[in-house]
Amino acid sequence: MLRKSARLTESSDFARTTKSGHRVATEFFVGYLYLTGTNESPKAGLIISKSVGGSVLRHRIARKARHAIAHNIAMLPAGSLLVLRAIGKAEKAQTTQEVSEIFSRLVKKANQAAAQ
Repeated sequence: MLRKSARLTESSDFARTTKSGHRVATEFFVGYLYLTGTNESPKAGLIISKSVGGSVLRHRIARKARHAIAHNIAMLPAGSLLVLRAIGKAEKAQTTQEVSEIFSRLVKKANQAAAQ
C-alpha cells in the first residue's frame, strides 16, 4: 500500500504528468514521469480504464501495481510525479517485473534529459 503522502490525488497533477512527462511503455503498462523540481517526496498514481476489464479485474491489477510501486518508489528522484496506466489485458502481466522495468527506464530517461 502506498503511504498517503506518496499518492497522486489531484487531477491537475495527473494531467501535467501524462502530457508533459517522460513516457515509457511495455506490453501491458505505460509509465509517465514528471520532475517538478521541488524537494518533496515522490508521488505516484494509477490509471486503469474500463477497457482493461471488469471491476474485480481492475481492482486486482491496481492492488498488484500499488504493491510494485511501493516497493520501487525510492528509486524516483525527489519531487517526481509518476503515473502508471494499465493497457490491454494487463491481468496477464508480470506486474512486479514490468513496473520495475518502467521505473528504471523512466529514471534513466530523466537523468539523460537532466544531463543535456
